[in-house]
Amino acid sequence: MAAKILIVDDDINIVKLIKLYLEKEDYTVCTAHNGREALDVFKKENPALLILDIMMPEIDGNEVCREIRKTSDVPIIMLTAKGETFDKVLSLELGADDYIVKPFEPKELIARVKAILRRTDSKTTGNNNKCIEFDKLEVSLTNYELKIDGHIFEIPPKELELLYFLASNPNRVFTREQLLEEVWGFDYFGDSRTVDVHIKRLREKLEGVEANWQLKTVWGVGYKFEVR
Repeated sequence: MAAKILIVDDDINIVKLIKLYLEKEDYTVCTAHNGREALDVFKKENPALLILDIMMPEIDGNEVCREIRKTSDVPIIMLTAKGETFDKVLSLELGADDYIVKPFEPKELIARVKAILRRTDSKTTGNNNKCIEFDKLEVSLTNYELKIDGHIFEIPPKELELLYFLASNPNRVFTREQLLEEVWGFDYFGDSRTVDVHIKRLREKLEGVEANWQLKTVWGVGYKFEVR
């Protein structure tokens, strides 16, 4: 069955354009034109991915993203006319998986959609018995679950995949570019700031845990999962 994708934008022409390209790729498409409608449609349709504009009436895209992240880790691609680094980082910090700046090439957007859905499909295929355990930490790609000190934490897929990759290679330093290649894949279009934002969110979840491991910054190089 084709994946269902929710497009949210107050610009009707943009919605029609994206819908046309997605349907050519055999995706099922539902739409909304403001933030409040987006939340209603999301609850009703349970899409596999959202393409979400930031600047919208009623409730903006960042607030929609924040609300959805309270209950779901569904992938979200933010659409924005803002190209400044601050706006990109804010969207990522709120839980978005990717962003694309208007004006954009529809084929590039479709490529990002395909890349994200390929990665999230791995939740149910090809991840048998992928679980790593350290002191007070359990990271499972089998059911996409993070357990810290016995407690289960809600976590977006990309954060969990990043933590799993680093923990699978303890004490090895990776540059941001290597992490983008290994975790996001060759088809990822983002920049190295994406890695920094995901590391920051992971550290917030791991904060206060007294254990024999830590996510460590190696200044001038990148990051590592250090086991003492």
